[in-house]
Parts: sequence; structure tokens; C-alpha cells
Amino acid sequence: MTQPFTVVIPIYPRVTHLDFTGPHQVLAFTPGVNVIVASAGGKPVNADGLTFSDLARLEDIERCDVVCVPGGGGVTDAMQDDVFMHHVRRLALGARYVTSVCTGSLVLGAAGLLEGKRAACHWAWRDMLSLFGAIPDDARVVRDGNVITGGGVTAGIDFALTLAAELTDELTAQSVQLGLEYAPQPPFQAGRPETAPAAVLERVKARNAQNHAARRPAAEKVAAEYRRVGPR
Repeated sequence: MTQPFTVVIPIYPRVTHLDFTGPHQVLAFTPGVNVIVASAGGKPVNADGLTFSDLARLEDIERCDVVCVPGGGGVTDAMQDDVFMHHVRRLALGARYVTSVCTGSLVLGAAGLLEGKRAACHWAWRDMLSLFGAIPDDARVVRDGNVITGGGVTAGIDFALTLAAELTDELTAQSVQLGLEYAPQPPFQAGRPETAPAAVLERVKARNAQNHAARRPAAEKVAAEYRRVGPR
């Protein structure tokens, strides 16, 4: 009997829960795929008001076929967490696919996994990928070799269906899509900066400005350390 593909989703405090629960739902419905959600020390993780517990200890996972790093408000702290970063890199180096959703690609970059690779990220933080030698790509799902990355938050579902097709086949992935009735018809065309009304775009940019001002220096610090001593 064929062994299932093991997907590890490492999470951290203030992760955006839809970044990983969307892909988790898709992959949990995909035959032959075993999904493990883990944290450093197996500690509970708070994510936008929800607490995720009974998590695997990241340190105890020996290997996986896929590592998938989600993004979130706590991503800059995660990038500076030596234990978390060490185990993300360790698992990624032995994985068949290295993947992320949203700003999770910044974690991959900080781990030295995106040098010269095209990668997706949330539109508001995409430019920071270049700090780690990655090539920012505005596509919703981007594949470069064994690296598959999804854009912001809800792109994680598109990403996960792409990954499901890769791990199984398109018929299986489409069957999962139908089972989940994933046929998005948003009430507004405001989901991308290119299509959002100007007033909406300016409001979101203003809301992000404070976080951007704090995240950019932190990302630059991590990138400088990466260039100085190499990935952890």
C-alpha cells in the first residue's frame, strides 16, 4: 500500500488562521494526504481570536513530503525565532515540495529557501521578498521548481488545490473542489489592488501603514543577518 504524503504546517503566534485552515481543509479532503499542524514545543497558538491546541511538536517531526508555512501578523517574530526557523529549514531541505501561503513566503526567504526563485506573497508585503533574493511574482499561485507559493490569505485555497493535483491528479483535485463547492463569486471586485476602488485601496494601505513601518525594518534586520551568517 502506498504511504500517504505527509504535509506539515508549522504555525506560530498571531498566524492568520485562514492562511492554513483553508489549505488544511482542502488537503484533509485529499485522499492519500496526511496533514500535521505543528508549533514550536507543541504550544497552543492564538490566531485572530481562535486558539489552536493539541498541536504536534515541530521538533519531533523527523521529515515530511511537503512543508507549508502560512503568514500572519506574527510573521516577523517567527522569522526571528531561531527554534522555529531552524526546524522550518530542516524540514524544507528534506521535503519534496517547499510551500507557503501569504507572508509565509517571507519565512521561506529568511530560511534561505527562495534565492533566485519566483514567489508569491500578500500584495502589501510582496516587495519584501527581494530582501531575501527572491523574485516577487503577483500571480495567485506561483511555482518555481519544487517551490509552490500562494498569494494573500484566500489564495491558499487555490494553492492547496494546485498542490492536491500535484500530489494526486487533476481529477482528484477537482473532486475535492466540487466536494467543497469552491466556486467563488465575490460580491465585490475589491480583492486585488488592481481592481479595488481607489478609496478602498487607500483605506487598506492606511490601515497597513503602521504594520509596514514596523515589519520592513524587522525584515531588513533578518535579511542582513542572513547575508552575514547564512540561513539558520
